[in-house]
Amino acid sequence: MNVEVLTERIPNRKAKEIYERICRQTTVSKTELLDQSGLTVSTLTRLLEELTTLGLILESGFGASTGGRRPILYEKNPAYAYIFGLEISRTLSKLVLVDLAMTKLDAKSWTMTAEMTPDELIRLITEEAHRMLAQHQIDKSMLLGIGIGAVGPVDRQSGVILEPSYFPANGWRNVEICRRLTEQLGIPALLDNGANTAILAESWYQRTQSFKHLLYIHAGIGLRSSMVSEGKLIYGAVDMEGSVGQMIIQTDGVPHRDTSGNYGALESYASLYAIEKAARSALKQGRSTLLSHLIHDPEQLTYSHVLQALKKNDPLVVEIISEAATYFGIGLANLLNILHPEKVILGGPLIAEGELFFQIATQVAIRKAYYYPAYQVVFSKGQLGEEALAMGAAVLVMNQLVKL
Repeated sequence: MNVEVLTERIPNRKAKEIYERICRQTTVSKTELLDQSGLTVSTLTRLLEELTTLGLILESGFGASTGGRRPILYEKNPAYAYIFGLEISRTLSKLVLVDLAMTKLDAKSWTMTAEMTPDELIRLITEEAHRMLAQHQIDKSMLLGIGIGAVGPVDRQSGVILEPSYFPANGWRNVEICRRLTEQLGIPALLDNGANTAILAESWYQRTQSFKHLLYIHAGIGLRSSMVSEGKLIYGAVDMEGSVGQMIIQTDGVPHRDTSGNYGALESYASLYAIEKAARSALKQGRSTLLSHLIHDPEQLTYSHVLQALKKNDPLVVEIISEAATYFGIGLANLLNILHPEKVILGGPLIAEGELFFQIATQVAIRKAYYYPAYQVVFSKGQLGEEALAMGAAVLVMNQLVKL
């Protein structure tokens, strides 16, 4: 099914512009829309009637009077359509069902095990999507589509997950994920990398705030980044989602786990992989640590064991986390000094489950920001946490309504 059908739902440019203005505000009056748009009263009235007839917007009462008649307020109609948002990551995948207000109606997650091949995940997604629709009594005709935020690199235009690294299961190479899900579900499918969909979600949820330049970093098995400026995603010549992990912070540093990676790359010091590697090394050396009571074979150690020890303030684990966070903060400072975002949103397992990591990393970054304190940056874990990638994939689809 062609994605272009989404862009044709709103018939003309001016209607799209008015709809987008309404979407970016909780409620807005006709008077406010006149001031914002510069349109004539007759043109705006016609466009509002058109959008109301299509079911895209609703009259939601009256605003405060400024001396004359109370102005009619307009808002987006959340029940106009529904969207699936899908995250495909190395550790888990998640499907959400939302309405046009981005209210989550349902969600389902799957752990990405060695058995979770593309065929198996697509089968589970299809089954779960049909269950969600049946449970919420939503006809398929009410679906806009399914958005996918996946581990990069991806080809957005052709809807293909290209050659991502470190998936537990085989088969994650050149996966035509959009074509396959469209065939299974009968709805349009759009693809972008997960860092981009995450920042889309956070940007949308903060749309009424004044931040124009947002940077997002996802810290997990690897490091992934994206940036929004003036409400628009910044794209490079190639999919650059994982590039931040290849930032060189020590030219004669440790080799990357991938032979094509850089020596002294940031993610060799600040990632789940780096922390697990350091903890395994300490166990093999016989260092005193609670980890030795949690796991007997160092090679079986995972980040969950590290977290268990961290919650009990194990000195060795605190040392390992602190060192990783310091390196991450140095890398973050480099990005601040180059990009100067107004707000930095940090996500991923290292952030969501590690307050110590977040605090040390942000403190280091601030101290090493060149224009500090004149340059004030806001750090946040975001409003959506680990649901940002899937929710942003839904925003990706919703945005097609106003695409010119």
